[in-house]
Amino acid sequence: MDTLLPLIQDVGFPIAVTFYLLYRIETKLDGVIESIQTLPDKMKQ
Repeated sequence: MDTLLPLIQDVGFPIAVTFYLLYRIETKLDGVIESIQTLPDKMKQ
């Protein structure tokens, strides 16, 4: 248990930052996908 706690402290912060950045990228990708899907309709006009 004594060796596990420092490992979690060292690795926990980078994991939290990674999940945060992945969430932000996912929301931006949703916007890009929506734009690409509406592009053919806009090109017809």
